[in-house]
Amino acid sequence: MMFASDNTGPVHPAIMAAVMGANDGYAMPYGNDATTAAAREAVRDLFEAPGAAVEFVATGSVANALALACLAKPWDGVFCHRTAHVEEDECGAPDFYSGAKTILVDGDDGRFTPEGLEAAILQVKARGVHGAQPGPVTITNITERGTVYSLDQIRAITAVARKHGLATHLDGARFANACATLGCSPAEMTWKAGIDAVSFGGTKNGCMGVEAVVMFDPAHGRELELRRKRGGHLFSKHRYLSSQMLAYCTDDLWLEMARAANARMAQLVQGLARVPGAHLCHPVAGNLGFIEVSRAAHARAFAAGAQYYLFGGTLEDGAPDTPLRCRIVCDWSKTGADVERLLEVWAG
Repeated sequence: MMFASDNTGPVHPAIMAAVMGANDGYAMPYGNDATTAAAREAVRDLFEAPGAAVEFVATGSVANALALACLAKPWDGVFCHRTAHVEEDECGAPDFYSGAKTILVDGDDGRFTPEGLEAAILQVKARGVHGAQPGPVTITNITERGTVYSLDQIRAITAVARKHGLATHLDGARFANACATLGCSPAEMTWKAGIDAVSFGGTKNGCMGVEAVVMFDPAHGRELELRRKRGGHLFSKHRYLSSQMLAYCTDDLWLEMARAANARMAQLVQGLARVPGAHLCHPVAGNLGFIEVSRAAHARAFAAGAQYYLFGGTLEDGAPDTPLRCRIVCDWSKTGADVERLLEVWAG
């Protein structure tokens, strides 16, 4: 019963087979191989963006950091939600790579509103030369609270950014899960909605370790290449990254795995009616959710071998009936039986 993270899940067999296939014989290094060229075109096709600059890296943190560095000047501020991954979980990597600083915007359920963004931009502008200057906006879909920005919400946010001459980046570590939820295409959730750059995640969704940085304005292409190399993230044996992304984009494997993960989370949410006192902390839109159940229910689950993260308390410190918040994440390989077992243990 592993529900701690979608990073804990196995690599999809098709991805693993692609890596093994890339291991056959020799290929030119540093992305100058046929597999990398094919993978770039596959990503461009997926996003309906034939002119986009596309580069592959191994982690989501560096994908976000490199994309934002291409969009921000060193004296800029990067507008993000207070709980965004770039703020809470990347050890200041976007600040390090770009020289800019994050500027936090509040909002319920991991999302800020166009009005909240507008107020934050005006506040920064009012400081003049004495403060950070307004820079790019970054949103996350699916958010760090498990919610989703709708296409209308994305369009409204990018409209505010463009009104002030700012670019918008989308952190898509769980991009596929958001697309599956919204029933939209990658293009509809990005450049057609006003997004300038996206980190297209694969690692959390069945890949071994690959993310695509996609800059829809090809003018950023050379800078992205140089920043990746200077930052130490240009793999010499690049085909092992590219082969994953090529398989990921083939026959909608990326979407198939996301739908499977989302379905298991939906099954769990529906089953919470059987768990006394269970409560959703935020709306659940994809493959992760924050849920409150009693300390006693958590204790039973951990004793039965479950693994997930607790927040706001421990198993030992407090009354058995006290509700404790946890984060539950389903990956592509999770089975219906796994979910049912957790629900049964929680219900007692």
